[in-house]
Amino acid sequence: MKKLKNTDNLKYHYDVAIIGAGASGLMCAIEAAQRGRKVIILEKANKAAKKILISGGGRCNFTNTETTADNYLSDNPHFCKSALARYTPWDFLQQLERNGLSWNEKAKGQLFCDQKAPAIADLLISQCAQLGVTIAYSQTIKTIENQSNGNYSLSTENNQYTCSSLVVACGGPSIPKMGATSFALDIAKQFKQKVKPFIAGLVPFLVQHNKPPYSFNELSGVALTVSIRCNNMTFTDDMLITHRGLSGPVVLQISSYWQAGDKITIDLAPHHQLSAWLLLEKENHPRVSLQNTLSKVLPKRLSHRLVQNLFENNPLNQLNTSTIQQIADQLHCFQITPDGTEGMRTAEVSLGGVSTEALSSKTFESLNQSGLFFIGECIDVTGHLGGYNFQWAWASGWCAGQYV
Repeated sequence: MKKLKNTDNLKYHYDVAIIGAGASGLMCAIEAAQRGRKVIILEKANKAAKKILISGGGRCNFTNTETTADNYLSDNPHFCKSALARYTPWDFLQQLERNGLSWNEKAKGQLFCDQKAPAIADLLISQCAQLGVTIAYSQTIKTIENQSNGNYSLSTENNQYTCSSLVVACGGPSIPKMGATSFALDIAKQFKQKVKPFIAGLVPFLVQHNKPPYSFNELSGVALTVSIRCNNMTFTDDMLITHRGLSGPVVLQISSYWQAGDKITIDLAPHHQLSAWLLLEKENHPRVSLQNTLSKVLPKRLSHRLVQNLFENNPLNQLNTSTIQQIADQLHCFQITPDGTEGMRTAEVSLGGVSTEALSSKTFESLNQSGLFFIGECIDVTGHLGGYNFQWAWASGWCAGQYV
């Protein structure tokens, strides 16, 4: 695989130029090159696949076997169906298996690579090399022009490239410390594509813990399984109280549906019917305090703070049925209004992007700009936590690779 440097100062023509050497860009390059297309990937960073390398804490949750269109947010919930049907998690598994990689299922269809994230990145990069794909690193694109002959011209600081098909695969601005930006939307706007502004998704909430009735400022590190509901969506998974607010998988999931000012409703004991359970505890252990009783189903520090803030710590035999019901209702429907999110700094994905109205769901080519393609995270299709966004990257990259 030839690697171009800024010192080359030449003009190069390719059949396909791909902006971004991430998951979708690498997949698209492999598929296009297998069709005999001459391909270059222009990458702003000094290495490829940076988000792959940090995925799942370096273990890489690379897909989810339960992938369906219901696992994605988009203004057009049907747009993703075609690509997900044509390139499935099993197709990517075959690609790993052919190259000696193995995997394990953590939970809920989430697959992790046994050989860790670098193995998947190395596989994709090596496949590009074998197929003659050029990856040019440290390439900051200054201008993009559509020439009169239909080709695209891209200028960097020292190089100029032309191509017949231009693929935008540079993602969104989540985790900016890795160099992520909104450049994809700049390109879309230049070519008059409809866009939806990026916002942070799969991101922790900020909560002022010293503000009643929360007062969780001493509970950092407490974790428990909860159900969280917001805007007609409910997720059940682990929640973590942090010094800044709330995090954990269930919080990241619901954050993609939350809007500023919305309340979230938390069921602190989703696997218990607390009213019935408390009545039974009252019958069997009448002199035990409410706090000590709740500690059987909630973390001790949390139950102590909840009783301190919301209830009186009486023995159970002093609580009548109505009071027990009220306690259960509050714990099953504990409401918080987050002050905001941690934003793009820690967001795992960017919601929004190039509107699906502007693209073909079959080819990912712009409907009004011939030869211009958008794939991956930069499109207004965003997956839930759990490997769905990688599957979207593989599927959209594979599909576009058949047509560029």
